[in-house]
Amino acid sequence: MLRAAALITALCTGNMLCAGVKHAQYSEPTTRYAHGVLGDAIEYGALVLTMDSGKQITLRLPETRVFEDLAPRLIDVDLDGDQEVVVIEASISEGARLAIYDETGLISATPYIGRANRWLAPLGAGDLDEDGFIELAYIDRPHLAKILRIWRFENGALRHLADLPGLTNHKIGEDFISGGIRTCSGAPEIITANANWSRIIATRYADGSFTSRDLGPFKGPASLKVATSCP
Repeated sequence: MLRAAALITALCTGNMLCAGVKHAQYSEPTTRYAHGVLGDAIEYGALVLTMDSGKQITLRLPETRVFEDLAPRLIDVDLDGDQEVVVIEASISEGARLAIYDETGLISATPYIGRANRWLAPLGAGDLDEDGFIELAYIDRPHLAKILRIWRFENGALRHLADLPGLTNHKIGEDFISGGIRTCSGAPEIITANANWSRIIATRYADGSFTSRDLGPFKGPASLKVATSCP
């Protein structure tokens, strides 16, 4: 299945206005990082952005990095009305990190996990603590460490806020990422499985701390998908 500082082959400079990102997809499949966490050994070496103007921009990674991901995510992380692109990017020697791009290239990224063949699985983004900034959530090493991490995008950069162990959202070899973020009663909730995949957990982040509640038994991927919707 094609899982739909970089070299930029087209730039938005001078009088050439690209406006916001309308669409993003990975290109240039590669086997130079044979981790295979998503079910095959194919990752991607480039990110192609289509702007509102119709112009296409290719952001190409060096040989030491790949996009170890399913598809780019379009999210307005700075709340300026234009979408940025959130991706999973991996270093061949240092493992994965969460990164944010726009048409100019890399905006900000979390640190690499620090070891090859270590990965993270995004859950989504939103104003989780209702402070006027966007937070991004992911599970760090969903098969090993199983830690929910929260980062805030503020003043052009990602800032680490908090961690909660004992949660996961991906099994090795799955070509999908489970869980997500839902807002059902005014407050966003992060939906994951617990560490041993027996229960579905809803977690809120507010005032610098987490509150979790059990939503019931995990009965396969479909049960987590249902849980991300409001009852």
